[in-house]
Amino acid sequence: MNHTTIPSTMDGVYLPGDSTAVLKQFDVRPPGPGQVLLEMGASGICGSDIGYIYRGYKGYRGIDGPAYQGVVAGHEPAGRIVATGEGVTRFGVGDRVLLYHIVGCGLCDNCRRGFYISCSGDRASYGWQRDGGHARYVLAEERTCIALPDELSFVDGALIACGFGTAYEGLRRAGVSGDHDLLVVGLGPVGLAAGMIGRGMGAATVIGVEPSTTRREWADSLGIFDATIPAGPDALDTITELTRGAGASVTIDCSGTRAGRSLALEAAAEWGNISLVGEGNDLHTEVSDTLLHKQLTIHASWVTSLPTMSELATNLVRWNLKPETVVSDVFPLSQAARAYELAAGTSRGKVCLVPDGDAA
Repeated sequence: MNHTTIPSTMDGVYLPGDSTAVLKQFDVRPPGPGQVLLEMGASGICGSDIGYIYRGYKGYRGIDGPAYQGVVAGHEPAGRIVATGEGVTRFGVGDRVLLYHIVGCGLCDNCRRGFYISCSGDRASYGWQRDGGHARYVLAEERTCIALPDELSFVDGALIACGFGTAYEGLRRAGVSGDHDLLVVGLGPVGLAAGMIGRGMGAATVIGVEPSTTRREWADSLGIFDATIPAGPDALDTITELTRGAGASVTIDCSGTRAGRSLALEAAAEWGNISLVGEGNDLHTEVSDTLLHKQLTIHASWVTSLPTMSELATNLVRWNLKPETVVSDVFPLSQAARAYELAAGTSRGKVCLVPDGDAA
């Protein structure tokens, strides 16, 4: 079904892998069976886009060669459905949706649990192996669509599509509740998401650690954290004092650094839960006093499942939280090069692309 005039070509963002972003012309393909065509409302720039594509092509577990295959970039899209293919039943033209950013085979055990991210069969990610959200239109599988509540904006939806979903999964596994103090290490976009969601889940005290003064100031301006402190030799003593000598009962590392992960472990309270969601680097720790004698539980989490992402969209409305709060910069699609340069450099918070004419 199609109720709008759709062009045959469009401009989309291509990432050459040399720290640039360029606009190229791509075909607009009509939806086939089980597919929908989405008109992009917002599309986020993720840290993995920077680390694995923008600065140079890299691969990862389960992928032979570079993970990026020259498609339209952007795996955090949200928008409105403008056309549907045969057999589409759950969603229709005019529906507002965000996309779970992996298309899995649907048959393996991980897919049947909703964890398309860990598909062991035929797996493709929007913006990496198939065209993504940095264009006017996105061709998507209906089964990856998640309803976007009316109370949330397209920018809100784009953030749920990866970073907020990642933070939520990590905090769910760690069991955050009103019984816990929460420590967030690394206050980039995922760390800001973890702080905001931790509030929604009821954490009694939320503390953030971040080496960048600019990012700490941005985090402070959002009213999410009870305290933000600089990373460094005094951080552990400060956290201990803020938690009345006990340490944080839940910690989450969003920094992806050795030092950040070590702090998340050292600052955890006895019987604490530590969630690791930051990509890259390694983990180095003393075992006996830091881990065993404190009876710690470590959770390693990669993104989230489709059902849990849908649950998060609903919960954000219940908690009266708006993910777009953490967005520091919005650029029109035509200025994608500037947006990527900022996201890879000195951005205070999240950077997002929107259609030309929609940027403030």
